[in-house]
Amino acid sequence: MFKAALIAGARPNFIKIAALEYAFRQSGRFENLLIHTGQHYDAKMSDIFFRQLGMPEPDMYLGVGSGSHASQTARVMTEIEPVFQEHKPDVVLVVGDVNSTVATALTAKKLHIPLVHVEAGLRSFDRSMPEEINRMATDAISDWLYVSEPSGEKHLLAEGQPRDRIVFAGNVMIDSLRRFEDQARATAEHEKRGLTAGGYFLITAHRPAMVDVPDRLAIFADALIRLADQAPVIFPIHPRTAARLESLPIGKQLMAHDHIHLTEPIGYLEFMCLMMHAGLVVTDSGGIQEETTALLQPCVTVRPNTERPVTVDEGTNILMELDAAAIAEAGRQALAGEWKEGRIPEKWDGHASERIAAHLADHL
Repeated sequence: MFKAALIAGARPNFIKIAALEYAFRQSGRFENLLIHTGQHYDAKMSDIFFRQLGMPEPDMYLGVGSGSHASQTARVMTEIEPVFQEHKPDVVLVVGDVNSTVATALTAKKLHIPLVHVEAGLRSFDRSMPEEINRMATDAISDWLYVSEPSGEKHLLAEGQPRDRIVFAGNVMIDSLRRFEDQARATAEHEKRGLTAGGYFLITAHRPAMVDVPDRLAIFADALIRLADQAPVIFPIHPRTAARLESLPIGKQLMAHDHIHLTEPIGYLEFMCLMMHAGLVVTDSGGIQEETTALLQPCVTVRPNTERPVTVDEGTNILMELDAAAIAEAGRQALAGEWKEGRIPEKWDGHASERIAAHLADHL
């Protein structure tokens, strides 16, 4: 039996690690060491995600907290090194592209522990995004690279990675979605909020390029007001973003709009239910592009690029520049049923984690 250190740092990581932790445990070939770095440190939301995703309590909680990219990365490295030295895992597994991912990867490699990166090879080709730097650095030093879509394999080969270290396993985030889809639907969260299926817009925004630049945030607020003139808008919002909105004249107008509902962050199952029944999802997130594609739900990603091109090429996602009128028109089209057809990409079948567990156990 192999001891596998599974690293969760931020909420998108929890969804992926939950699927892997379950598959590794079910395989009977791994002893899991679940480590929560505390990069996303809201205890309430972390607890909700862990509980709803069926994860055991973390074996280690590092409590890293917030900070600059440099300080957060350094703290993860400092805190996780003695854990690896004490517990001596046979393999370290990281997912995604957050600071915890690259910090853990660097630490594991310097301790000569085999390193696995799940969701490898994704590229936006926008090096102004900190996630892009994290992805590239982690891939460069990983021993096994499990990709979620064909573009990942293409990028890794172009960067000189040997083909025999790259495995097209599928999308582990969709494993969690399929496992908990019925439970999410059963929450009937949209009905509890008085919303009609297909008749509202669901919004997420968290990237600094969107929420930390007042001029851009004002355009986004204008877009949400235009959407709300058509149908209710649900926007789970971070308190910092709410404070920034409140400081803008158009932000005050947004907050006073009868059809705009700003909420606290929402649990995984409840949010998934809202996503399943939305007329359109408007986001700047990476993972939500994938979840909407798996659910065949219309999605606008307000970014000039995506590291997940299969969601555009095959799925229901479209990229859009920050343009209030264009976003409002996308809302009209979605409500009218005029959205493009999509299909679920290859190996997004709910079994990616099982494929990773089997392959890794055979090749360690």
